[in-house]
Amino acid sequence: MLRAQRCLPLSGAATVPLHHRHGPCSPLTTKNMPTLDEMLRRDQLRAAYIQRKFSGGDAKGGAGDVHQSDATVPTNLGTPLNTLEYLITVGIGSPAVTQTVLIDTGSDVSWVQCKPCSQCHSQADPLFDPSSSSTYSPFSCSSLGQEGNGCSGSQCQYIVTYGDGSSTTGTYSADTLALGSNTVRNFQFGCSQVELGFNDQTDGLMGLGGGAQSLVSQRAFSYCLPPTPSSSGFLTLGAGTSGFVKTPMLRSSQVPTFYGVRLQAIRVGGRQLSIPTSAFSAGAIMDSGTVITRLPRTAYSALSSAFKAGMRQYPRAPPSGILDTCFDFSGQSSVTIPSVALVFSGGAVVNLDANGIILGSCLAFAGNSDDGSLGIIVNVQQRTFKVLYDVGGGAVGFRAGAC
Repeated sequence: MLRAQRCLPLSGAATVPLHHRHGPCSPLTTKNMPTLDEMLRRDQLRAAYIQRKFSGGDAKGGAGDVHQSDATVPTNLGTPLNTLEYLITVGIGSPAVTQTVLIDTGSDVSWVQCKPCSQCHSQADPLFDPSSSSTYSPFSCSSLGQEGNGCSGSQCQYIVTYGDGSSTTGTYSADTLALGSNTVRNFQFGCSQVELGFNDQTDGLMGLGGGAQSLVSQRAFSYCLPPTPSSSGFLTLGAGTSGFVKTPMLRSSQVPTFYGVRLQAIRVGGRQLSIPTSAFSAGAIMDSGTVITRLPRTAYSALSSAFKAGMRQYPRAPPSGILDTCFDFSGQSSVTIPSVALVFSGGAVVNLDANGIILGSCLAFAGNSDDGSLGIIVNVQQRTFKVLYDVGGGAVGFRAGAC
């Protein structure tokens, strides 16, 4: 295990936008959308990986100190799955070099591709060159003791493997991070020199998980994930915590990366569905990098049945991968769908935006194989909400219509 992030002062405030990876504002040169089948395949791998990590885990209330300095950066919506779907642009090094990275609440270790790179994927920006930064410093093996993943000479190495089998390996390092006009000194990240399984043009990943290596470890933060490729959202570090509908945050001592919540009920068309409380006993997590929300089988069956009843005016369509509640909207100039609300512990009711209910022509939810598997509340359902992760206050918050 690598050491915790330290020495992360933020001066002033800044705004960094978040855009769709394949939208008109994306900094990436390739904007070809992956097929829905490709997205669902990778999404299933990520969801299964997360659920395996929680097998046998326990949950407890979160704790930690909130740093109040604010830094806000724009976010952009992306679509390839099994890694974060949304992009921010940051600067690394002195002088700062622009890097376009995914943000992911399901990852702790941040990384960018670096020179020299023996096996790297093509990216939109130039590779980060550590030798050109006056503030770059690799961690030595002696400074991390047993916490690293081996040594290359005297430099500590790291390796991160993701749910789809992709991986990144390189030197664990520290340098200056620029978030808009704000500066984070001694930002810890991986300088990636060998990669497997990446096929996009992003430069790396910004870890927003709850583990010790994360940029936001023990810090309150929030984001708004935009609903369409042409709209923008934002990521804010050191976020204010008032003005949200909140639910208690649950943390696992075995899997500290993820932010847990307790889903208690679902409403369709304003009516609460008859779902036994026991159906939600496995708990759920918030995850910005997964696309299709996973629900306990009993809860999903009730949701699907109620939603189909509210969509009788539209012909049914064949399933699309894991999405089995689909409709034929051919010839329709507009479509009317029932409202869907998620009810969390503590009385938080989150009325989903229309963009968070339908994906393509299908209900954007899937059922787990049983009621004993972890639920996952994902980025489609979070769209347009300002979602707060108040680590110090032990709460997850929602504010509608933020982007």
